[in-house]
Amino acid sequence: MTRSSVLPATAVRRLIRWYRRHHRDLPWRRSSDPYPIWVSEILLQQTRVETVRPYYERFLKRFPTVHALARAPIADVLKAWEGCGYYARARNLHRAAKEVASMGGNLPRSSEELARLPGIGAYTAAAVASIAFGEPVAVLDGNVKRVLARVLNEAGTISDSNTLGRLQCAADRVMKTAVEARLAPGDLNQALMELGATICKPRTADCESCPLAKDCRANSRRKDVTVLPRRAPRKQIPHYDIAAAIIRKRGRILITQRPLEGMLGGLWEFPGGKRERGESLEECLKREIREELGIEIEVGSPFHSVNHAYTHFRITLHTFECRQTAGRIRKLDVADYRWVRPAELSQYAFPKADRVILERLLAR
Repeated sequence: MTRSSVLPATAVRRLIRWYRRHHRDLPWRRSSDPYPIWVSEILLQQTRVETVRPYYERFLKRFPTVHALARAPIADVLKAWEGCGYYARARNLHRAAKEVASMGGNLPRSSEELARLPGIGAYTAAAVASIAFGEPVAVLDGNVKRVLARVLNEAGTISDSNTLGRLQCAADRVMKTAVEARLAPGDLNQALMELGATICKPRTADCESCPLAKDCRANSRRKDVTVLPRRAPRKQIPHYDIAAAIIRKRGRILITQRPLEGMLGGLWEFPGGKRERGESLEECLKREIREELGIEIEVGSPFHSVNHAYTHFRITLHTFECRQTAGRIRKLDVADYRWVRPAELSQYAFPKADRVILERLLAR
């Protein structure tokens, strides 16, 4: 096998035959409509396939066309996305749907044009363009990186730009081989992703079942393929304590909406924020409520605490029963606020940690 080929045409054909026989039956693979394919690829960014399936079906039932999504209020979109995380994806999908609808409702057919839409990077543009429109452009997601790193016996650290450049070149060469063999670009990209997801997995590799075993340099050299791709040492993940208030008035509970831009933008939460160095949780909560809403509160007994991990940090959300003692609510550092009956809280989109608190409230 020459370096220019990466994989010979016989191996690429074998890979696609394997994919057509053994691929998982996923709902977005049953459609040739670009809109559901696009929605699935946005959902699959940073989220496991098993998690995505119910969200995909629920989202498409609520917004069956790009025009339906474009017309919907952002609050409805965030509610349909609730629990799937990385809410910037939902906001960008909504913005992109508005752009597409304004152009007649048809998605751009090329990866270059797709990448100009909000929330569509190089990987997503390549995936949608190849699967929906047959454009011969190679994807490079985590699964494909892993497969190609093992096929090439790539010694570089996976986060290194030079390593990523070599892997992208390799993916492009495999795509060229597939096109020359008159194989479908979308099938090739999905086959490589499926191989990484089901056979050539991060901690285990079923090399005996792999259609590329004979062409894999790491495997042919009798190496433990699972040591590849090499990763940089993990950085310590910081932890933050967050204090939040459950403020009641006449049978209602105060919730606030985060600014639309930024992390968890547009979601509702119990008001509060991050504890500063040297503060007690009670002092933190009084300061945050004053800065966000311009009111004074009395902090009462603890209600419930929740541990939650985001991509780059962890939090413990501490909630307290509180009482407003002075001031008039103003929207100083929140997008909006509402006094809501407990039974109505489920109508609003909350982050996962706040959702746990909400469920505790409703269980009482």
